[in-house]
Amino acid sequence: MYKLQMQTPNLTSQNIDKIAALFPNCITEMLDEEKSTPDRKVYKRGINFELLKQMLSPDVVDGDEAYEFTWVGKKASIVEANKPTRKTLRPCPEESKNWDDTENLYIEGDNLEVLKLLQESYLGKVKMIYIDPPYNTGNDFIYADDFMRSQDEENRQMGMYDEDENRLFKNNDSNGRFHSDWCSMMYSRLMLARNLLTDDGVIFISIDDNEQVNLSKICDEVFGAGNRIGPIIQNKQNAKNDTVNIQKNHEFILVYRKSTLQDGTNIKATLKRSVTVYRDVFEENGRFFYLNDPITTRGEGGTLNARPNLGYTIYYNPATKDFKAEMDYDVELAKKCNNEEEVYSPIQTLMCSGYVAVRPPHVRGKLGCWTWSIDKFRTEKDNIIITGKNGSFTARKRTFVDGTSVQKKDGKLVYTSTTDANSRSILDFSTNEGTNELNSLIDGNIFNNPKNLEMLKYFIELVRDSNMIILDFFSGSATTAHAVMQLNAKDNGHRKFIMVQLPEPCDEKSAAYKAGYKTICDIGKERIRRAGEKIKQEDDCWKCVPLNRMDGSKPGDDTTAKIVKTIDAGDGKPPIEMVDISKNPDVGFRVFKLDDTNMKDVYYSAEEYSQTNLEDLESNIKEDRTDLDLLFGCLLDWGLPLSMPYRSEKIGNCTVHTYAPGDAALNVPDALIACFDSNVPENVIKEIAKRKPRRAVFRDSSFASSPEKINVFEIFKLYAQDTDVKVI
Repeated sequence: MYKLQMQTPNLTSQNIDKIAALFPNCITEMLDEEKSTPDRKVYKRGINFELLKQMLSPDVVDGDEAYEFTWVGKKASIVEANKPTRKTLRPCPEESKNWDDTENLYIEGDNLEVLKLLQESYLGKVKMIYIDPPYNTGNDFIYADDFMRSQDEENRQMGMYDEDENRLFKNNDSNGRFHSDWCSMMYSRLMLARNLLTDDGVIFISIDDNEQVNLSKICDEVFGAGNRIGPIIQNKQNAKNDTVNIQKNHEFILVYRKSTLQDGTNIKATLKRSVTVYRDVFEENGRFFYLNDPITTRGEGGTLNARPNLGYTIYYNPATKDFKAEMDYDVELAKKCNNEEEVYSPIQTLMCSGYVAVRPPHVRGKLGCWTWSIDKFRTEKDNIIITGKNGSFTARKRTFVDGTSVQKKDGKLVYTSTTDANSRSILDFSTNEGTNELNSLIDGNIFNNPKNLEMLKYFIELVRDSNMIILDFFSGSATTAHAVMQLNAKDNGHRKFIMVQLPEPCDEKSAAYKAGYKTICDIGKERIRRAGEKIKQEDDCWKCVPLNRMDGSKPGDDTTAKIVKTIDAGDGKPPIEMVDISKNPDVGFRVFKLDDTNMKDVYYSAEEYSQTNLEDLESNIKEDRTDLDLLFGCLLDWGLPLSMPYRSEKIGNCTVHTYAPGDAALNVPDALIACFDSNVPENVIKEIAKRKPRRAVFRDSSFASSPEKINVFEIFKLYAQDTDVKVI
């Protein structure tokens, strides 16, 4: 029986293992300064980087000249990202909404630590990330990670921590490491965030021009320059005269994908959005069609000089609507001459029969050409129509459509279709609209410059996955969560969100604090609650049908349908019960708070043990931790998601928790069964083992002695040999 580690994996150690497998000659020993004492030196594995560089280069590596983006603290930020953490996430059902049913998460805490904790449970599972980090304007608060500052620097900044000692300080532009501190903060977090993305995942990062250049270079390193999709420019539409030179009326959204090679195939994110298109249509012999652009070009390459084979004449009879294409010009002369009368020789027999010559329009004083060859024109003739008036006729392609998608509006026939479209590089999304949206939910201007809700919905729709996980680890007012819920209600999607926000205290003089919001997290959670209730109240978000129809029939699966509202039928008739037969949007969220490990620090040298210490060792778990704390702590250690259902039951006198219950009929085992009671009897152990879960976990104090632990292992070997059994 093995113990759960209750800490995140050591990524540095894992990376060394991988390098050792490929280049064992590059592995060396180095002094472990943390474990060494004056009397005893302890060594650890390290990498000979100079030798490794040589192993990876076909040429002699001499010198260190190379193109790179660096700053003070960069290497330390990489080390920080790879360090394991012994922190945990404590569940808070009392602050949650729909705890038992929701798959959404709201996590309070330092996002660097949270990202580390999510590495196992959500590795390669997040399809989209959106973040709006501090812009480093000189007035922003940023995370003060330990990037080997001097003691003087630490002393200077200690007073800027919040009351809970969160790693946060105001990065004034007078700071000598103004840009370095910000770059270090972002680099470590983006390294961890990339690990969470699916192979075709994508990240959107809002930023202004203070750090846009530096952030682009960081992302080029973390994600690869080849995975840059591009910057999107947001026109904020609310520029103020806050500068003596150029008004700042835009921001950037940097977009990168995580693209990896698998089996030789380059997996890349595809960003498209569905666009509804309305076209005027025409009817001909019971068939409907819309007109495309003329088959001509207006660019420099659209001249007959450049494309002399594409200058044929279309002869059109306005009376009979008949038309035909003919080669009636000197191709060689067309390469150099732009006099239409010299190049073309009209066919007189056709002209005398009522036909008119239709030729490509001139392009910047030169003879124009068609985009189609004469052979293609003749092949596609049935799809061509001549439009215009005498003297200005042109040829256009027509596309025939299904009449079921044609409607009559304002006296016109209109065809409605949905198509895929790429995003534009410049988007008009007003910052003021973001403020107005939040104020419509919570009065009082309690949050400065929340993101535009429609912009976030636009980005989510670009990813084109209605069942994805969306992460925002600078969640602020939780606009991302609001956008996810609205889209799910709109299209019956099953997108899940993970919001991460440091509980940054609100200024006591602020409107937010006076309204009862002590931290930014309080604002974000309240917004999600209110937005969810508003979504549920909007009738167009629910597919409601009567439960009791006039003919007595019932819609769909009424055994599980939930009555949403009751309508008065009038005239003394029974009220009509409306049921929701759609997939209800998930408007809840589970709240977790970052905290120190659930385990006691019981690491003493022999001479430090006392009777008190020995009494403490009766339980290695902190006294204030509940079964729920321990259960979700085990999930993080085992790499299970935090959003799955679970149930608790009594077996004998013991409380047993089943996480992600399986289905015996489908031969799907329970994901995990846990029992944290003391002195668990053998009959309870056997009952758990007979259920054959994938994983089972107990605590040390569940067994009075080592022989009892061994007996547990033997029981599982007998009844469920495939179950992974561990203790905490």
